[in-house]
Amino acid sequence: MSLIVDGVTKRFGGNTALSDVSFEVASGKLTALIGPNGAGKTTMFNCIAGLHRPSEGTVTLDGRDITGLAPAKILDAGIARTFQLVRSFRELTVLETIMVAGHWRSAQSFWNSILAFPSVRRSDERLEEEARATLVALGLDHLADKRVHELPYGQQRLIEIAKALMTGAQTLLLDEPAAGLHPEEALALRGLLAALRERGTTILLVEHNMPFVLSIADHVVVLEFGHKIADGTAVEVAKDQRVIDSYLGKEEDVA
Repeated sequence: MSLIVDGVTKRFGGNTALSDVSFEVASGKLTALIGPNGAGKTTMFNCIAGLHRPSEGTVTLDGRDITGLAPAKILDAGIARTFQLVRSFRELTVLETIMVAGHWRSAQSFWNSILAFPSVRRSDERLEEEARATLVALGLDHLADKRVHELPYGQQRLIEIAKALMTGAQTLLLDEPAAGLHPEEALALRGLLAALRERGTTILLVEHNMPFVLSIADHVVVLEFGHKIADGTAVEVAKDQRVIDSYLGKEEDVA
């Protein structure tokens, strides 16, 4: 599912957080959105995911205008988002947590659940099958009976991605998925993202770990003070003097 951001501007009172930003996240590809702190990356994620309505411009998904839709409608359209902070229900296992993420698709009402209709039991059985299949696909099935909050931080980050996938979304917005990971965990995450891309999942990620970004991204968009200053392949962006000056540092450091 291709995602197109066209001329998005976002103002908060007299402050312009984003100014006429345009880029495309190609279907089945991994695009990275990078830039220094305060560049507008999180604001852009919020505009795409429905937490903010752009002051100007549009966001389209496979040709459908989703600008300013509520977050639930954005999810229904096929976009799921993770956040920088890991969120979990302390008493739930990994499997139960993944099932909760998919429950919105079950179409079961509150009263159906309270009255324990047979349709609820069948729906829960299907959700459990899907949740287990998701964990198997991500190589996380051995964690199914663990409580999320008891897992190492790196594994919790992977569970966040599993939750997003369980929603059925084909486009993922990943907010700093490699933050706080040690090298082995970052390597595992890179393998996971590569596998998702092979499955046709469209990914837009915000990330500060530049070696990680440059090793996995098909396309990179660079923001600075709310403006797009570069847009191209990882190799092109790494050699762009504006990007080196504003964010990456000395060219030999990037290498």
